[in-house]
Amino acid sequence: MQERKFEIREVNPIELFGINDTKLKLIKRYFSDLKLVARGSTLTAQGEAAMLDAFESKLDQLTKHITKYGGLTESNIDNVMVEDPIELLSGDGSEVLVHGNGGAKIKARTFNQRKLVEAVNKNDMVFAVGPAGTGKTYTAVACAVRALKTKQVKRIILTRPAVEAGENLGFLPGDLKEKLDPYMMPLYDALRDMIPPEKLMDFIELGVIEIAPLAFMRGRTLDKAFVILDEAQNSTVNQMRMFLTRMGMSANFVITGDASQIDLPKKQKSGLIYALDRLKDIDGIGIVRLNKNDVIRHKLVKQIIDAFEDENDGKKSDKD
Repeated sequence: MQERKFEIREVNPIELFGINDTKLKLIKRYFSDLKLVARGSTLTAQGEAAMLDAFESKLDQLTKHITKYGGLTESNIDNVMVEDPIELLSGDGSEVLVHGNGGAKIKARTFNQRKLVEAVNKNDMVFAVGPAGTGKTYTAVACAVRALKTKQVKRIILTRPAVEAGENLGFLPGDLKEKLDPYMMPLYDALRDMIPPEKLMDFIELGVIEIAPLAFMRGRTLDKAFVILDEAQNSTVNQMRMFLTRMGMSANFVITGDASQIDLPKKQKSGLIYALDRLKDIDGIGIVRLNKNDVIRHKLVKQIIDAFEDENDGKKSDKD
């Protein structure tokens, strides 16, 4: 273990550390293996050399940001940290989940994605809630593929409530698989990043990986499986109850959804919202909330989320 001291001279230390070290505490989340202590303008860091090198690089970026823009927000810190975050996160939740196609290392890429992996490691049932682009589904699928490859489970089951098609897909052309495939495409996309195409097709044909609409889960017991309910905000209360009670003795359930994108009829309550309220205090159920700081798509996505949130806030104020 090494120790390094950093003298903060180019910027106001309070702007970097925050009042009562609030910003430093956020920085510490990304470097949990380091011991960081701020005294005046001196920041002392203790840890392994490689992690200290990574920390020094990020500290330099944060300082340059303050110099250029005159300030540093929590969102700025998150953005700097996740620009190249793979080696910054360490410990439970940030290990390589799977080696994807082409040898790509698939890891948690933001603080809340890391929390999601940690929650999956500790709980048999986890709810992951947040806006589009925050990696809910992708991270959950990576955890599922890891569990399959390490033989923790014998199969993966991925399901969605087919709300747009009203659970009635008969009017679409083709057989059942052809009708479902376009709707299930986000799940296929994630799997294709992690499993070679030929092997993925074999897994699907053998039933090792199953992708089906939520209605097909009724009456089943899902055991020795990693089960993901995606787009759960579009499940009804009855559907959510039906799904959650399918859980077998040796199963992992992850439920993902975005409460801002509910496509149910206005008078119908979302099963996701209902479940989060009713199950929040039950031991063994983890709840992870992701936010716009976890968005890892195009930089415009964050701005779009902000714009829509501002519009919704304005509508609420008008009603008030």
